[in-house]
Amino acid sequence: MDLAVSISTAKARSELILTPILLEIRRKYKNQIGYFSGNTFNVDDSKGLTGACDFILSASSNQSLVTAPVLTLVEAKDNDIRIGLGQCVAQMVAAQIFNARKGVEHKIVYGAVSTGTNWKFLMLENNVVKIDLTEYFITQLNQILGILCEPFKIYFA
Repeated sequence: MDLAVSISTAKARSELILTPILLEIRRKYKNQIGYFSGNTFNVDDSKGLTGACDFILSASSNQSLVTAPVLTLVEAKDNDIRIGLGQCVAQMVAAQIFNARKGVEHKIVYGAVSTGTNWKFLMLENNVVKIDLTEYFITQLNQILGILCEPFKIYFA
């Protein structure tokens, strides 16, 4: 973590802090979770829901392509979580549409925006976005891991 903070770029924080945390979620669920980094997620051109997501976690062990259900998206931001909230919500809407097209009944999609050291969590249910008012810090790693694990409990309890 010290190295990532010293380098102080979004890429370093993504590679050295976010990736290990997300891979820990995958490990906890015995690699049954799909982990994707920087994948294109073109869902609906007409709504502008196209582009690459920083990180996607799905309740599928398929690592060849993103498959439903997509449960969590994480947007990495360099120093300001607030500027990543809109992009994260757009990605969550895309994931909700993607899941519905694949026949997934569970309609909740989770998101997070992180600088690596600070985390903010979101939830999209139907057409309502809820943003956790608490900003979590890397010193609260157990809470961060718990929040990131929560969406997968209904699939891998």
